[in-house]
Amino acid sequence: MLMLLAILGAALAGFALEWTGPDVVALGVLLALILTGLVPAERAFAGFGSPTVLLLFGLLILTAGMVRTGVVDVVGRRLLRHAGEGAGRLLALILIGAAGLSAVLSNTAATAFFLPVVMGLAMRARISPSRLLMPLAFAATLSSPVTLISTSSNIVVSGLMTGYGLRPIGMFELTPVGLVITAVGIVYMLTVGRRLVPERVRPEELDGGFGLRDYLTEVLVPGDSHLAGRTLEEAALGRDLDLTVLAVVRDGHRHIVPQGRMRLAPGDVLLVQGRRDAVLKVKDTEGLEIKPDVTLQDPAQEEDAGLAEVILMPGSPLAGRTLRGVAFRDRYGLQVLAINRRGAAIRQKLSTIRLRLGDVLLVQGPPGNIRALESDGTLQVLGAVPQERVNTPRARTAVFIFLTALALGSFGVLSLPVAALLGAFAMFVTRTLTPEEAYRAVDWRVLVLIGSLLAVGTAMEQTGLARYVAGLLVGAAQGIHPLWILSAVFALTVLLTQPMSNQVAAVVVLPVAVQAALQLDLNPRTFAVMVAVAASASYLTPLEPSCLMVYGAGRYRFADFLRVGGLLVLVIYAVSILLVPVLWPLHAPR
Repeated sequence: MLMLLAILGAALAGFALEWTGPDVVALGVLLALILTGLVPAERAFAGFGSPTVLLLFGLLILTAGMVRTGVVDVVGRRLLRHAGEGAGRLLALILIGAAGLSAVLSNTAATAFFLPVVMGLAMRARISPSRLLMPLAFAATLSSPVTLISTSSNIVVSGLMTGYGLRPIGMFELTPVGLVITAVGIVYMLTVGRRLVPERVRPEELDGGFGLRDYLTEVLVPGDSHLAGRTLEEAALGRDLDLTVLAVVRDGHRHIVPQGRMRLAPGDVLLVQGRRDAVLKVKDTEGLEIKPDVTLQDPAQEEDAGLAEVILMPGSPLAGRTLRGVAFRDRYGLQVLAINRRGAAIRQKLSTIRLRLGDVLLVQGPPGNIRALESDGTLQVLGAVPQERVNTPRARTAVFIFLTALALGSFGVLSLPVAALLGAFAMFVTRTLTPEEAYRAVDWRVLVLIGSLLAVGTAMEQTGLARYVAGLLVGAAQGIHPLWILSAVFALTVLLTQPMSNQVAAVVVLPVAVQAALQLDLNPRTFAVMVAVAASASYLTPLEPSCLMVYGAGRYRFADFLRVGGLLVLVIYAVSILLVPVLWPLHAPR
């Protein structure tokens, strides 16, 4: 037991000090357990083939399919399209949208999706992003107890429960308490929390980071486009693509002021303005083409083309000249897809715009040619742009596979791990997602972390440490109402989620909680559920992944999370201690 405590202490220090990644620390723990003889190698490695890890693997692939086909993007944009510019309504829709999305995807994925969208909305509405980003991260975490798959810590707890002869957590078993926590948490953030969130970034300080620069580009309506003959209002470029039409060039020279009832004609060139992602989305929109793309290069070369954002620096030979005047495409072997000029409205064709210092160009071409721009001082490369194309035609297939897999697992037709892996296989065979795309999207660090740490629960049982600590807890709890013991389990889990991941905290606390319940002749399922709920209440520090994602963007301070999140944890505790013993009675059979 002392040896195991030493290993756990070293692991806790590693997680807290962040001298290396948590997956590396977890792998070190696994090896230490094997080399010290605390856990046989075959049992230690069994975690990587456990139903828990296989379920997570399948779910990560299913989630990647939903993102790859644009389903997540469409749902999010349609929700936020109704936000308007009122701060209260905007905040409410962000909270509801993030919470709803993270109920079926991971909270990290939901935060990652909404982060650039929220930054764009903050810029448009002239609202400090720090007022919105912390609520975004909290909302994405609030719905973690809604379903079994909302967060990996639920899956870890469910997998560990089977080792004690308990039924695994059902897909919607946590939903009653999870929905109440989500609703109460959203109300808290809309009232008290909203007033506590600081304004660390003033609206006038907003810049064009996070891919949020407004670019000007030219969009061609081909002769066979289904949009020819439709009005601009019916084409819905603003609604569906977040693009603003500044002018319409017809017959190569006529500039027409765009109006909603104006009908598009074959060959029209639209001067449009929008974010980088919105501009690139034209590539995947049927009936439209980015005009510079049409003459860029042949299809065989296009597959090898890279995308990058480059900026005009002092001394650049391009300053004051037009793209046509310098024969940019012929000279550099690159095509300029769009131009950003901060603080200035541009309504000219790309080839006729005189470039200025500070202009940002979105260029496409061979990566070697892009690097050459920087080496000769022509332009400074700001960064490469991800080029993964959205597989929109397979969106309905992805939704069908995702829902079918969840239904098969939820209604007991198949076990959840088998249903998730079957869904992943279906994504591959229908070509909704390629294996290469899936394996790039899978967060292997999470699988290594969980697969390694599952051996900790085995070690705690084999050494008797779980029973020993539970005995100490039981001895201290003599004459105390069981609800106070349940409260102590909640508090211990929440405290451990701060220096370590939610999954690690659940692995450490669950054996102690279950053993304490068994020694007190209480329902161990009640304590296991409380561990699952508490493991998601990680709001006291910015160390939770979703909070880390917004920490820098919102320019928050460490204490901001304690001030806003501390009260939220107390609210979640109040809901949990009221509902968990009612829904999972303390004295009920297992």
